[in-house]
Amino acid sequence: MVGKIGELDSPVLARVRELAAPVASDLGLEIYDVEHRGGTLRVTLDTPPGSDGGVTLDNLALASRLVSRQLDEHDPVPGRYTLEVTSPGVERSLRTPAHFQREVGKVVAVRLADVGHDERRITGTLVAADERTATIDVDGPDGPVARVIPYEQVDRARTVFVWSASPKPTGAKRKAEQKHQQKKEHSA
Repeated sequence: MVGKIGELDSPVLARVRELAAPVASDLGLEIYDVEHRGGTLRVTLDTPPGSDGGVTLDNLALASRLVSRQLDEHDPVPGRYTLEVTSPGVERSLRTPAHFQREVGKVVAVRLADVGHDERRITGTLVAADERTATIDVDGPDGPVARVIPYEQVDRARTVFVWSASPKPTGAKRKAEQKHQQKKEHSA
């Protein structure tokens, strides 16, 4: 899908998706997105929802070679282009209803089109998504407030990676851990 959320792929991108899908499937991956901007054809691959781990560099390198071979053989893209096979990363673009549905429960940032300046940017937890709308819990004066956003109002959206540092042990806890480690070393 290209452009506004929910718009259909062009025939060229649909064909690229069709050619790349078996390659992705054979590697245990899914096509997350296909874009053609300027001189770059970007095929974004991801692991299926709920999978442990992510896309490896080895998988991306192999997929790049195999997708390139398919595109060379079938030549679906007119003109010159550079093929880029990538993963969506931790902060991923949300460009289709399926992208939103896949990321329910995560923090998202959305930039809206055609609204007042104060309401143009929304950040919150994506709590629901269907084929027409996304529901985002945003902070309100009395707690979370659900905002239902039709996709046609979305200019741009992405997930937001939330860094959470593991707490450092306090002085007493650290000393106890060191003592325990010393006892283990002496008894061994």
